[in-house]
Amino acid sequence: MAYRTSIRTSTGATPYSLMYGMEAVLPAEVEIPSLQVLMETKLEEADWIKQRFEQLSLIDEKRLNAICHGQCYQKRMARAYNKKVHLRTFEEGDKVLKRILPVQDEAKGKFAPNWQGPFIVQRENFMHGGKQ
Repeated sequence: MAYRTSIRTSTGATPYSLMYGMEAVLPAEVEIPSLQVLMETKLEEADWIKQRFEQLSLIDEKRLNAICHGQCYQKRMARAYNKKVHLRTFEEGDKVLKRILPVQDEAKGKFAPNWQGPFIVQRENFMHGGKQ
């Protein structure tokens, strides 16, 4: 429930609102009425249906805004990552080390080595980095 009702940085909205078109009513708000619950209880059934239909008709717009927000977020994250990436060029015959990632079969625990090698570069102008 906490995950579904928290605003995600990547979309700028809660997963619940993107799915159902309105914010969730928490169980505590039923016992101790919030402004949202009080507003809905004072509405007549016809008005409530009309308001709910309007919310549902705007859900596509909310989802489109979330997609745009997500794309901007991805660009910001890529820009922040690429600031730290350094372009490296290697020449034939250079010795290099290869990092062992935790998801690889070679990873044997925290006391295992983090690097494999040395390896010798076989072809010229091999580049490594995020900006290839």
